[in-house]
Amino acid sequence: MSEMIKVDEQDLHVVFEVDDSKNLRLLHFGNSEFLDDIKEEDKHFFRPFELLLSGEQQCACHIGNYFESFVDGIYLYKEHKEYLNEKGRKLEFYLEGRGMAVSCHYQFMKGTSVVRSWLEVENLTEEVKTLEYLSSFAMTGLHRRGVLSFDEKCRVWYPHNAWSGEMRWRSYSLPELGMTKCGNMTFKRITCNTCGTWSSGEYLPMGYTENTETGEGIMWQIEHNGSWYWEISDYENFMYLNVCGPNDKESHWFKNLKKGERFVAVPVAVGAVCGGFEKACAEFTRYRRNIIRPHRDNADLPVIFNDWMNCLMGDQSKENLIPIIDAAAESGCEYFCLDAGWFVEPGEDFNVGMGNWVPSEARFKGGFLSILDYIRSKGMIPGMWLEIEVMACVSPVVKEVPSDWLFQRHGHPLVTGSRYQLDFRNPEVVAFADKVVDRMVKEYGLGYIKMDYNHNAGPGTELHSDSEGDGLLEHARAYIQWLGRVLDRHPGLIIENCGSGGMRIDYALLSKHSIQSVSDQGDYRKFAHIAAASPSAIIPEQSGIWSYPVRESDEEATIFNMVNAMLLRIHQSGRIDLIRDECVALVKEGISYYKSIRKDIPFGEPFWPIGFPMVEDGWMCLGLDCGSKIYLAVWRLANSIDHCSIPLDILAGKKASVTCAYPQAQSYPYSWNETNQQLSVRFDQIYSARLYEIQVSE
Repeated sequence: MSEMIKVDEQDLHVVFEVDDSKNLRLLHFGNSEFLDDIKEEDKHFFRPFELLLSGEQQCACHIGNYFESFVDGIYLYKEHKEYLNEKGRKLEFYLEGRGMAVSCHYQFMKGTSVVRSWLEVENLTEEVKTLEYLSSFAMTGLHRRGVLSFDEKCRVWYPHNAWSGEMRWRSYSLPELGMTKCGNMTFKRITCNTCGTWSSGEYLPMGYTENTETGEGIMWQIEHNGSWYWEISDYENFMYLNVCGPNDKESHWFKNLKKGERFVAVPVAVGAVCGGFEKACAEFTRYRRNIIRPHRDNADLPVIFNDWMNCLMGDQSKENLIPIIDAAAESGCEYFCLDAGWFVEPGEDFNVGMGNWVPSEARFKGGFLSILDYIRSKGMIPGMWLEIEVMACVSPVVKEVPSDWLFQRHGHPLVTGSRYQLDFRNPEVVAFADKVVDRMVKEYGLGYIKMDYNHNAGPGTELHSDSEGDGLLEHARAYIQWLGRVLDRHPGLIIENCGSGGMRIDYALLSKHSIQSVSDQGDYRKFAHIAAASPSAIIPEQSGIWSYPVRESDEEATIFNMVNAMLLRIHQSGRIDLIRDECVALVKEGISYYKSIRKDIPFGEPFWPIGFPMVEDGWMCLGLDCGSKIYLAVWRLANSIDHCSIPLDILAGKKASVTCAYPQAQSYPYSWNETNQQLSVRFDQIYSARLYEIQVSE
């Protein structure tokens, strides 16, 4: 007789079934209650995982699809365990088949309708098993509720990401993506993937799909700092979702398992929501706060000055730095980070010093340590830029390192641009990296490291690995382990995650790093969209946003810059020692107000009252709901309409008072209508921004 296993956590309802033949099914995953209306002959489509072994029979010809990768009745249920741990309820299923042991893990998270999911497999036979694909999460029956066809009711949100153009989500119908109902199956895949070490180089490692008829949606994120893949498609009148890390076809990954060897898939998080994309982002904000490494940086939210963007841009010297350090301290900054440039002689190519990581004495009269001492004398904690994972091809150091320190491809060291990729599986590489970081902390007294990464090493390395993707996966995991050990040794150290800005936004890295450089966008007007959209992928207290008024800045430009960052994390920059006095005063006011509200930011949930920000929008809003207070950033971009009505449905049934919190002396006209919960604003000038504070009472 079949057995039903049901889990109800928060608003999430999950139903598994073990049938009479010991096949495991995932029949339901969503916010709605389970309706047991699936025909018995269809239940074999509702498998909870996909596993593809070389040379093994699949169910059918799937073109490129990862669906029904094994014949029904192969992997049979043995047992399951259900228990509570510090994160919440944990469910584990154990199956065997094809000489393989398979365990499916579902970690339900307290306070969220999000599950962390992954699989483990073990070879039980004497024969080597070659694994080509292993899902981390799989479900069939996506959006099957309602009377409309999939063409009419389903939408998929794609998280487009680009250098200096991050966070560009777009929503598409299935026909817009080329999937139109033309039979009981199309074999058309809706896919998204990244291959290489830039985990968000083209897309964020996320996705969202919704049923517009019922309001139900599924969001997911892949928690891996390497290659990943997800697909949505249809089969026999059902839609399915499969999410995984690297695989053979898309990522040059396969793994040979000898007897007793195990492989663990990368973890993914999957959440069910009702109410649209904004609700999903709020749900994942709660989830992400559950999985990050505790760090005082995410509670204190110190203001960081970095001397790169629209500032020195690498032209560091004691003469150039002193006035900027003075201005940063006077403005209220608490950390001062020397970006790239400190490790090469003046006029020398940066690449020469990439690998040596020894400060240039010629740049800093009186010695390099004297500039760090000067930063400390101004009441700030010093920091430095570092790109530890690479060595430049022209660096003298690289001639001295063994070849097995470097990624290899086709028998040669892998060169990307002008850099080699270090392999963190190698203990000598780890020892080298430890020596560099420990010197920075112990000898230089640093409290901050901007850990950058400006290239993509591609599919991986063939050295000491079954496949290039196998080498990359093991390296990526080794790097995360190294990072954790560094933070264990130096628990007060802040390590910023940066990959040419936002090319490595993933929660494998962000579960360790306390702060993320969101973008390298150098135009504050274009940065507004990125800043407003960033809480879709990064919690606000980890979202590092540049504020960099240029020398010619007028007051509105300075205000706009500050508003970009003030609900997130301030990465202050720009020649604030040279801007007009009125603009200096606005920077000081912005930082001072930020310090008064930053205690609320780690508890705020994002919302977008006039819609999720798109590049072409003329007006944008980002709100943070912090309970008794709501903070609302409003931007007018290149829009000929000088006014905007902002519905604040979040305040329905509540009393509220609204003030323009920043800047206080230059408030544009605004009006709060409590009857219909609507804030009306008028900004006289394009590229203007204001920050409002809303006091809420029942």
